[in-house]
Amino acid sequence: MADQYISDRKANRDRLRALGVDPYGGRFPDVETATSVRERVEACGVGPGETAEGERARVAGRIALLRPMGNLVFMTMRDKSGAFQLGLSKKALREQWPAIKELDLGDIVGADGSLGRTKTEEPTLWVDSFTLLCKALRPPPEKWHGLADVEARYRQRYVDLFANPDVREAFVSRSTILDALRQFLRDRAFLEVETPMLQPQYGGAAARPFTTHHNTLDMDLFLRISPELYLKRLLVGGLERVFEVNRNFRNEGLSTQHNPEFTMLEAYQAYGDYNDMMELTESLVAACIERLDGTFQRRFGELALDFTPPWSRRTYSDLLEEHAGVNLRDLAGVRKKATSLGIDHTKKDDDVVINDVFEATVEDRLIQPTFVLDYPAGICPLTRRKPDDDTLAQRFEAFVAGMELANAYTELNDPEVQRTNFQAQLAGQDETMAVMDEDFVRALEHGMPPAGGLGMGIDRLAMLLTDQASIRDVILFPLQRPRES
Repeated sequence: MADQYISDRKANRDRLRALGVDPYGGRFPDVETATSVRERVEACGVGPGETAEGERARVAGRIALLRPMGNLVFMTMRDKSGAFQLGLSKKALREQWPAIKELDLGDIVGADGSLGRTKTEEPTLWVDSFTLLCKALRPPPEKWHGLADVEARYRQRYVDLFANPDVREAFVSRSTILDALRQFLRDRAFLEVETPMLQPQYGGAAARPFTTHHNTLDMDLFLRISPELYLKRLLVGGLERVFEVNRNFRNEGLSTQHNPEFTMLEAYQAYGDYNDMMELTESLVAACIERLDGTFQRRFGELALDFTPPWSRRTYSDLLEEHAGVNLRDLAGVRKKATSLGIDHTKKDDDVVINDVFEATVEDRLIQPTFVLDYPAGICPLTRRKPDDDTLAQRFEAFVAGMELANAYTELNDPEVQRTNFQAQLAGQDETMAVMDEDFVRALEHGMPPAGGLGMGIDRLAMLLTDQASIRDVILFPLQRPRES
């Protein structure tokens, strides 16, 4: 059936060419949006069945509905702002009228005409000049209700966007969030920078990298898993407030919260610490919400969330005791709990086991925006220790709806401690999960100011603020398995 639809549309295209109509159009400037034209109709006060004197408009968009009525055709056209009705008559279009019969749903058209209303009061552009801008050879989803199959939506995002206005609006909101985020940081004197995506040595996070090869230099390179170590080099260089909206790549699993290619914000502030980063996180999210709609009480699926600052602040140790029933210092008790949860802990360091138990028992219960403070130092090799307890790191993670949104540190700037931490991480983990970055340690030896650092998942922030259940709903082209042939 699909092949027949395409054949029919190709036949319509060929008939248009025979009529002297270019089915793929050209430049069509000075177009108004559908919403703007609708507002103009409302403002001019034209009544049912009337045309507004001297009120003309030019519009362009995709045909969403065709209703032939003899010598009159009503057409609903949809653009980025919404839908608007066009009225086309044989009397007004004359020589162009035969081409109207060859139009199909999904074709992209342009029109000039006068503003008015139908007898049923629908705002309408009465067309006196019509232009075909692109002939669609494939039909849109059945009855323009949009793609229903989730996998098809992700694979054919181009159709998903024009067929489902809610999907398109979610990506417009994502762009708004990014714009608000950048403006907020610029207003606080942060400088936006760019660091390498291709790195000779990956680092800044515990993750497996994607590997590639540079032919001319005959060297392996890695797609970055984090820009952290490069951004902190800039602090050494005297750029005291920097941020990057960066694409990261991690050769790991897929889920509703994970995509191998994803977008992060990382920001570093000299002379600050993780307390400054908590305030920065709250204020940054608030700025995004203000730009979107100003609504701090938001829905996320079945959850009612309140993003009003200040957010809750809880210590890692208190939450572990509350939800796992074990004390951070009771290592035997922690391992016993891990066993009961089915966590294999026989070859893991104590702090790694503690965090496995925390992830299994606590994170899903952190629904309202919450800062979790003071993580076990052994899993935080880039973080300054607490002055009164060197077994804990000055680190927080921000959770919302059981999902990690942000991660921040008081940055470690002692080069000797940093080298020791790297060495301990190398000795205690899979070799694919840690590296020794000698140049970064060398940079610290030149002196890095005390600083706070923040990493925030932009995809997850977009999910939360636009009420999207999966990360694939806020990434335009998420990674998909190849189709079966």
